[in-house]
Amino acid sequence: MIKIKRALISVSDKTGVLDLARELVNFGIEIISTGGTAKLLRSNNIPVKEMSEYTDFPEILDGRVKTLHPKVHAGLLALRDNKKHMDTIKDNGLKLIDMVVVNLYPFKQTTNKPGVSMEEIIENIDIGGPSMLRSAAKNHSHVAVVCDPK
Repeated sequence: MIKIKRALISVSDKTGVLDLARELVNFGIEIISTGGTAKLLRSNNIPVKEMSEYTDFPEILDGRVKTLHPKVHAGLLALRDNKKHMDTIKDNGLKLIDMVVVNLYPFKQTTNKPGVSMEEIIENIDIGGPSMLRSAAKNHSHVAVVCDPK
């Protein structure tokens, strides 16, 4: 069974995220989050660490790069039962991420909007979300994955 100490929450569809985050906090789980999700959590008095604070690296390229960082993916991909992995985490001052709560940008809905620009369509091609889901899925025996708001 996965022991969750730290969760990364970054969702475009925020349905139910406040209830989930409150329950995680009630269990003593640290929450890391990105932009709009972090703002929503914070405005509802839910303690959250902003992604740039967690990575010690600013969000760049107009938000295109925020979760594509070794501190995120090493924290997701490290095998907890692999001494070499755990030594690497420790030696590099990294932290484990035990749960990922991510849903992807609304690409299909965006493309169906009347008069939508190509620029808006392109910006709704999610990169970080699928990358985190894939990292977490690859390490499914150690990382819980939630991608459906239901």
